[in-house]
Amino acid sequence: MKLEKKHTETIKNQFAQINSKKDIIDLINYVNQLVYGKDFKPLTDKGFNYYANPQVSKKRYKTFFVKKKSGGERIINSPVNGLKHILRPLNVILNSIAEPHHKAMGFVPNKSIVDNAIQHVNMHYVYNMDLKNFFHAFDRNRVKLGFMYPPFNLSGDLEPLAFLLASLCTHPFEIEGELKTVLPQGAPTSPTITNMLCVKLDRRLNGLAKRFNINYSRYADDITFSSQTNVFTKEEFLVELNRIIKDQEFEINPTKTRLQKTGYRKEVTGLVVNAKVNVNTRYIKQLRMWLYYWENYGYAKAEQIFRRDYAIDKGHVKKGAPSLENVLLGKLEYLKMVKGNTDPTYIKLYKRYTKLIGGKESCMSNNSSKKIEEKSQDKNLLQIVESIFVNGIEKAMDKY
Repeated sequence: MKLEKKHTETIKNQFAQINSKKDIIDLINYVNQLVYGKDFKPLTDKGFNYYANPQVSKKRYKTFFVKKKSGGERIINSPVNGLKHILRPLNVILNSIAEPHHKAMGFVPNKSIVDNAIQHVNMHYVYNMDLKNFFHAFDRNRVKLGFMYPPFNLSGDLEPLAFLLASLCTHPFEIEGELKTVLPQGAPTSPTITNMLCVKLDRRLNGLAKRFNINYSRYADDITFSSQTNVFTKEEFLVELNRIIKDQEFEINPTKTRLQKTGYRKEVTGLVVNAKVNVNTRYIKQLRMWLYYWENYGYAKAEQIFRRDYAIDKGHVKKGAPSLENVLLGKLEYLKMVKGNTDPTYIKLYKRYTKLIGGKESCMSNNSSKKIEEKSQDKNLLQIVESIFVNGIEKAMDKY
């Protein structure tokens, strides 16, 4: 649900008048009622106290792993339902009050990776860097201080409330053999809190960019500079950049720092920015591949092969097996967001999808009655899939 301006103003006003834990609970319940309507379930004082204390509620998070594109695994800590019922409305409250720097693009209302990428289109040089262990760089004390200063102003007699909110939003995790109470990567509130605590970082890095007449943006831990001239190998720029990062208590990940130059494909947060913002070739070929499966082998067989490939590609699939139909729709919506709804490639692929959706029931019925008429088709399909696993999608798609 998108809040109306009057709701946002009410949230701001109520937060400004907070004097007790009960006031926080009342505000969370107000937001939950706006979001869930008749399905609203009020948060109780007992429930709030339980989840606000990690010493009492030790199993507040479920941990799982997601494959990284660069290899290895990313640890995700997802809050259990009871805590999520608190953090989701709290995130709405934080977004209503805190205003991130205008160069912060990630997890900001009405901004996306397209807004991030578009600032670096058609530049000769694109410099990407990543902040190491980004969410874990924000410990409970750092988060508490964020709530004590403007625009939250929970200082003086209200400092215990700042600590209470910080305790809700952080959790003890073992990091490199040491127990630290930090922001979880996977909690609804974590990205919003990092944005509010990175305003000074963004201000200083944007000032550095202006000094060298270059562009700057940040999407969570992903920092990008771009320019028509190569200032990124100059000692003056690098020394000042590293000084700012260190002063703000962050660390650059050297394995994810790269300078992309003219003549090669340049990417920003996964989008190509050479001449315009675009998805990479693999994304389009994958869409065509799954549509091809569906068109030629029927939905049941196409989904069977899709699930096998999807699980290998993602490494982790939440809440059961994915649906080919839903994943295709999601990918098409993403393509529309990036390329626009008038883009010829998007229109052509979407028409193929809607045609298949229209004939899905009869297609599935025919497949179940015929059970695949020709085994040679099965063999051909499996050969294509095996080729994908061995050679990659680009080479496999060359077959058709």
